[in-house]
Amino acid sequence: MSKVLLGFLAGAAAGALAGILLAPDSGENTRKKIAAKAGDWKNAAKDSFDGIVDGVKKAYAGAKEEVDEFGEKAKAKANSARSEIRNALG
Repeated sequence: MSKVLLGFLAGAAAGALAGILLAPDSGENTRKKIAAKAGDWKNAAKDSFDGIVDGVKKAYAGAKEEVDEFGEKAKAKANSARSEIRNALG
């Protein structure tokens, strides 16, 4: 999925840059447009990266919760088995 997003962003960037460079405008205006687009791309990339980081954090939190729950269940079963063995022997 991230490769598709990256490909889309690269294609959009190339198309926008080509449009700016081929448009009949002065050099100063062209440079301003390029700078503005670069800022837009930077913000879009940052937003995408932030979304990925948030997704990883949520996945980590969910996995940690599941591992903790599994550990608690394993402890309870081990304690129960210990009690059963003690009762059987004693």
